[in-house]
Amino acid sequence: MNEFNDLERGFNDAQTLYELAQEEADDTVIAEVSQMVGGLAAQFEKVEFHKMLSEEADPKNAIVTINAGAGGTESQDWAQMLLRMYQRWAQDKGFKVELMDALPGEEAGIKNATLTITGPYAYGQLKSEAGVHRLVRISPFDSNARRHTSFTSVYVTPEIDDDFEVVINPADLRIDVYRAGGKGGQGVNTTDSAVRITHYPSGIVVACQQERSQIKNKDLAMKVLRSRLYERHLEEERKKQAAIEDTKKDIAWGSQIRSYVLHPYKMVKDHRTGFVVPTAEKTLDGELDGFMKAYLTCRITGEWARGGGGDDV
Repeated sequence: MNEFNDLERGFNDAQTLYELAQEEADDTVIAEVSQMVGGLAAQFEKVEFHKMLSEEADPKNAIVTINAGAGGTESQDWAQMLLRMYQRWAQDKGFKVELMDALPGEEAGIKNATLTITGPYAYGQLKSEAGVHRLVRISPFDSNARRHTSFTSVYVTPEIDDDFEVVINPADLRIDVYRAGGKGGQGVNTTDSAVRITHYPSGIVVACQQERSQIKNKDLAMKVLRSRLYERHLEEERKKQAAIEDTKKDIAWGSQIRSYVLHPYKMVKDHRTGFVVPTAEKTLDGELDGFMKAYLTCRITGEWARGGGGDDV
């Protein structure tokens, strides 16, 4: 409500100043009014965007999990590229980014990673990224310079508050400890402090090796588990309300939500919304706002793009 009050106050101030400028025929004041209107337009766009983030979990922080698909080094490198993309997006927003767990690939990239992104409406914006992402490029790992297609899945959950009650029966958990991975050097963790938790009823597996303390890693892993279970609760609520489920894609290979093409041309296309960017570099550098806004708009209007399988890219 404060945002709307600020907009109304700013509009009234600009209108009053404009009327004064007309009476006095003062070009300097007219220029000042023009600048005020430009600022109000940007502020209005921001408020309009936040208005689309009206679900219960939208204001929360986000936990992003990235899993490389089949394809070995190719997919693992693609997973690393997506990890960097989300880190860059969050940093550009001034959000805090914390890498909780990452499993390096044998040759390059990562097999999987989990990061927490802390900032206003982080989950509300990043929920647009959940699904399978496809990359088409000339492989830097192929000596014959052939074109390869790689798939990586992204899973996004809200970080829930401690006051939200998620009942977890300790008997339903399997907790494994292991030595944290790393590239070596002085910072390598040489103790069995990493923690992996398996929740039998849901099949959810979470891991954390960020801290040197096993207790801290267990607490962080439990936080991720609670968030995943909370997201499952939200999903069940959405199904009860029959909210846009007919238009959602399963997170499975072959049903990608977005394609990133680097060869033979460059383009990024979201198959759910039809939103297209003619160059890929800026998107991979974290410019995702256009994709997020298009997704949120489609959720509200229910007008999704047809033929979302991505065979046309």
